[in-house]
Amino acid sequence: MVDTRETNDAQSSSMRSLERSLDVLRVLEQSMTAKRLSEIAREAGLHVATTQRILNALVKHDYVRQDGVTYGMGPASLLNAHAFLVSFPLLLVATPILQELAASTEFTSSLAIRAGFWQVILVRIEGTRPLRYQLPIGEKLPLQLGGARALAAAMDDDEVTALLAAVGEIKTAAGDIVDPDEFRATLRQIAADGYVRGSSQRERGAASIAVPIFDRDGSTIASIQLSGLEEDFATSNVPALVAEMQRASAAITRRIP
Repeated sequence: MVDTRETNDAQSSSMRSLERSLDVLRVLEQSMTAKRLSEIAREAGLHVATTQRILNALVKHDYVRQDGVTYGMGPASLLNAHAFLVSFPLLLVATPILQELAASTEFTSSLAIRAGFWQVILVRIEGTRPLRYQLPIGEKLPLQLGGARALAAAMDDDEVTALLAAVGEIKTAAGDIVDPDEFRATLRQIAADGYVRGSSQRERGAASIAVPIFDRDGSTIASIQLSGLEEDFATSNVPALVAEMQRASAAITRRIP
């Protein structure tokens, strides 16, 4: 007869080990520089010996690299990211539509999804109007600023409350402070309008327009964004751009498997 208590204990132990490994990877993923063992242990909330065992296993499988006494993300993370990019149906469907959008509007177009309280850009198609700032693929960008608010507008009240608690003060690149009530009202307006326009939100002098992408049940799953400089958008027909972006969004929804 199988002892179910032993089985459950083993499963619980395996889950704890997995969660601790993910905690270690999360510490390294959020760091822009390699870290020492003691730093990783402290930030992951783990004992040094436990952290060392986890790091040894992750190094063995190339999820972490070791450079002397420091550790950083390993090449397996890049391989996983590549596998995601080439197999994610939404990305495969959206890329040619984004290419058409960039060609017709001359602005840089991009596709983004939400990851927790962050926006992550999955693909970027350069327009003919040059950008003077970075729009990095794969890097986490604040959900409370700029075009990312098209994704934030789909969150429920509890999620918005948690976001506000996590980010604290909301301050734009222009130096404006957005209070919580104003932020909530902005999200409601975005949801009603079906798009968001921002200027000097994340980068001074930069501007963007973003619209949500819906699945077939009407839930927001991603967003399309056009990015450029404030002076370029000032001379553009914004309602026409929004209409074109919404047509592109609808085309993506229709083509999602």
